Amino acid sequence: MSDPGVAVVIEDDADVRNLVGAVLRQSGFEVHVAPDGKTGVELVRSQAATVVTLDVGLPDIDGYEVLRRIRAFSTCYVVMLTSRGDELDTLTALQSGADDYLTKPFRPRELRARIAAMLRRPRSDSEEDASPRAAPARPVVVNAPTPEAAGVLEHNGLLVNASARTVVVDGRDLLLTRSEFDLLHEMLKSRGAVRTKADLVRVVRGDYYDEDTYISDSDERAIEVHVGNLRRKLEEDPRNPRWMQTVRGVGYRLTPVRAVASD
Repeated sequence: MSDPGVAVVIEDDADVRNLVGAVLRQSGFEVHVAPDGKTGVELVRSQAATVVTLDVGLPDIDGYEVLRRIRAFSTCYVVMLTSRGDELDTLTALQSGADDYLTKPFRPRELRARIAAMLRRPRSDSEEDASPRAAPARPVVVNAPTPEAAGVLEHNGLLVNASARTVVVDGRDLLLTRSEFDLLHEMLKSRGAVRTKADLVRVVRGDYYDEDTYISDSDERAIEVHVGNLRRKLEEDPRNPRWMQTVRGVGYRLTPVRAVASD
């Protein structure tokens, strides 16, 4: 990783803080550290952080509140560090806007690999527009690209442009996180084939999770959270889904293409 940018480590345990800082410096980051949440938020703001590692249990304000404050002004990548493999910690972290999570103790190589995988999948333009510092949002697309255009997939009024990493639904731009975009793009590429939750874990985790990597129940629950967030943003009716159907006990698939009513 060459010149990946600035990393901020928000961690009250000095040993963990030093370990994470060393891993990130070895990866080429300019590293800043904070022993508490309030200091961490200000560092993320003042240093324009690219990546943040964030402990859940901090002495002043908890990690979820720190994440909420960071998300008010930054689209940086955030990896939450939890003290135990509690599924509730995992789900809360992802629902709060974290990009990834690791349970302590963790292997330095795993942290390095997770961050490298995130940086290889850049934020979409839509996510950058979500930042208060970004330029004004783009106007609604009137002449949307056709499904035949290179890199553009269409399904039931949903347009996904892989090269621009943008999503348009019924003529309006949709703001998605990196993981949400990757999942939606993968589902459209599958063209109705059932994708298991394990398949989608590998999509989100990137190169770190190959075919032989163990997929935990917590990993699969994280996919359920991402899909739930996607459905909420798409304003999907769960009783009559327009885009994604749940295949009970297996995973997900696209709904059939809806016929256009004739006059």
